[in-house]
Amino acid sequence: MEQLLQFDTRLLLAINSWHTLFLDNFLWNITQKTTWIPLYVSLVVYLALTFRNDNSNTLRSWMRILILVVAVAACAGLSDWICSLIKHAVERPRPTRETALQGILHIVNGYKGGRFGFVSAHAANTFSVALLFSLIVRNIRTTIPLIVWVMLNCYSRMYLGVHYPADILGGLMVGALLACTAYFVLLKTKVITNHPASQARNFWSDYFVAAVFSISCTFCLL
Repeated sequence: MEQLLQFDTRLLLAINSWHTLFLDNFLWNITQKTTWIPLYVSLVVYLALTFRNDNSNTLRSWMRILILVVAVAACAGLSDWICSLIKHAVERPRPTRETALQGILHIVNGYKGGRFGFVSAHAANTFSVALLFSLIVRNIRTTIPLIVWVMLNCYSRMYLGVHYPADILGGLMVGALLACTAYFVLLKTKVITNHPASQARNFWSDYFVAAVFSISCTFCLL
């Protein structure tokens, strides 16, 4: 265990030490949750575009869309709550709170985060939303930008020095568990099937999420 913790610290320092002014600004904006409000809205719109004309289920289209939106939002909310419980149970200090790392870590804008870091709520939030959404819509054109979104958020947390790689891995596991559980419940209750309403998609819905993601990343560069 001691060797694993040392490797975890070395990997964090390697990521954190490779910094530039450009990356400071870019990854600082990436990690802000408000940056991604347009993306969250686009996911809701995408679900509406996808399922608005689908009559393959006994549920009315608007009811199914509402349930799916609530399910995705619930994953994000539950991941925050579960991560908070784990943090206070494990009580592993964030790297920025470790006395041994003071003066070694590169800290951006004086940001140190809360007291505890295991597990990462950012990793859990983003991955639960991305995975559940991807399982529902089954569309590679939207899955790829969502994967990149998760990777950028996870990397930004290590770059800023507020999470060890193990914190990120733990958060991803929490997010995956929540998303798979929610998907299983949606299947069992027949809100969705294994064959999503692909016939209801069109060109605009296919590329909508990718376009909003690209615009959000461009904003982070400014």
